[in-house]
Amino acid sequence: MSIKGKAYVMGAFEHPLRDAPNTSTAQLHAECARGALADAGLSHLDVDAYFCAGDAPGFGGLSMVDYMGLRNVRHLDSTETGGSSYIVHVGHAAQAIAEGKCQVALITLAGRPRNGGNRPGAITRGSSGGLTDGAPEAGFESIYGGSTHNTYGMCAMRHMYEYGTTSEQLAWIKVAASHHAQWNEHAFLKDVVTVEQVLNSRMISDPLHLLDCCVVTDGGGALIVTSPEVASSLKRPLVRVMGAGEAPKTPLGGLDLDLTHSGAVWSGPRAFEEAGIKPADIKYASIYDSFTITVLMQLEDLGFCKKGEGGKFVSDGNLISGVGKLPFNTDGGGLCNNHPTNRGGITKVIEAVRQLRGEAHPKVQVQNCDLAIAHGTGGSLGTRHASATLIMEREA
Repeated sequence: MSIKGKAYVMGAFEHPLRDAPNTSTAQLHAECARGALADAGLSHLDVDAYFCAGDAPGFGGLSMVDYMGLRNVRHLDSTETGGSSYIVHVGHAAQAIAEGKCQVALITLAGRPRNGGNRPGAITRGSSGGLTDGAPEAGFESIYGGSTHNTYGMCAMRHMYEYGTTSEQLAWIKVAASHHAQWNEHAFLKDVVTVEQVLNSRMISDPLHLLDCCVVTDGGGALIVTSPEVASSLKRPLVRVMGAGEAPKTPLGGLDLDLTHSGAVWSGPRAFEEAGIKPADIKYASIYDSFTITVLMQLEDLGFCKKGEGGKFVSDGNLISGVGKLPFNTDGGGLCNNHPTNRGGITKVIEAVRQLRGEAHPKVQVQNCDLAIAHGTGGSLGTRHASATLIMEREA
């Protein structure tokens, strides 16, 4: 069953906090839910479906339904795919609505990595006593000191080897994000940076520098996805879900492993086909930006430029709103604005909704923005991860 036109994103809220030492994770979830419901013009009594991922405390969705007093939930989804989880959730919510399982879906994310909760890269002891970071082979790999940064550094180095991509070109992605973040009052990093500043920041995992990496923040966000009938009854701009795609990519034991592409090569075409459009039709792109190399690879894999030409595409300034062909992450993205819990995909949908509604900051609002894409990866780019692509349209 196609979800094209079967559901609408009618509420979107991003928590203003970036450092929350005196707020629990559950409270952040609840505050985000309240904000998104208010934005849509609905109440918690209207919610009949709830979606969350591994950032939800306790028993996940079950605990949060209880905590938030959601009395009428008849559909629950706690799919976990890391950073792409919440883009997956919008697609799953649209599917559930299309199948008649619910009418109003609430999706919430929250985390406090700056204050001890959901700390990125944390290795914890599981119930069996073994070390785990969520992967079955972690007990074998973790003793060698591997980290997320190392994996992404390898992807960047391989891309440079294969296609001649340079650190200067990657730096342009951070530069573009910073040009947008300066207008976001809640952004964690508001200062505009130069290519030279990115290259002069300390090396984290060669060839990635500190400013090639995303910020670590507390915070969260929430979305409301509704049926067309509910959407038409609300006094809010209509943002229609047009297509969605998801795809895992795994190393398959190292056989035929290509570090220079992501699962977007599969999830992107599926979403574009369902929506009935092509990459050139997109006016605004929300691209998951855990690292600069993440953005570059996804731009290529989604078809915005050819494989190997991402470096030139970004260094030509194409990501900067008002200047380039494909404005991206106009809130500053994970590189400058907000990246809670290692699952920042929800903020990509939130800013895409703002753009489609014409509610982004005037300095970065894309003119005549009627089609937007939100795309994310979860896991380790190039190796084991899940990609998710969502296409939305402003309905006149």
